[in-house]
Amino acid sequence: MSWSEDGWLATVDHLPSPNFGERPEGQPVTLIVVHNISLPPGEFGGDWVARFFLNELDASAHPYFETIANVQVSAHFYVRRDGAITQFVGCDKRAWHAGASSWCGQANCNDYSVGIELEGCDDQAFSEAQYVALWSLIDALRLRYPMTAVAGHSDIAPGRKTDPGSHFDWAALARRYPSLDLPPEVTG
Repeated sequence: MSWSEDGWLATVDHLPSPNFGERPEGQPVTLIVVHNISLPPGEFGGDWVARFFLNELDASAHPYFETIANVQVSAHFYVRRDGAITQFVGCDKRAWHAGASSWCGQANCNDYSVGIELEGCDDQAFSEAQYVALWSLIDALRLRYPMTAVAGHSDIAPGRKTDPGSHFDWAALARRYPSLDLPPEVTG
């Protein structure tokens, strides 16, 4: 996988989101944060997630959308159930995916992380195609950035977030990437 100068992965679809900012000067990108998202909750397919990240969500299309219509968020990547990857923010920039967060005592995870959203929910398994896509993203990110860790949204915002949920295969990630730091409950 090849990269552009500003952190766009050349081999995936691009839908530039307005929801990003500059990273702090000199801040290395060292953390990957895994999330899950489905809109409406528990439903897969469609373009609702993309519309949400682009600030184009029609609040009248579903009752749940009224509760999030004015929220401005983004992730760097979104991985659909079939493994298709869309990038919303160049990885050299700060996507708005983590919110109030901390990893290993360092606050503001958006400053030093890449956010990857998997199409899914806490109570369903992810597809094999999603794991294949996730592994390729992690491999590409490790070639470009000094990645040292992978955490779930629930690990960086405990009590506030629960994703990627109990069905995420942390054991497979640990076997594939033994040199990366993982959440304590994964490594024991």
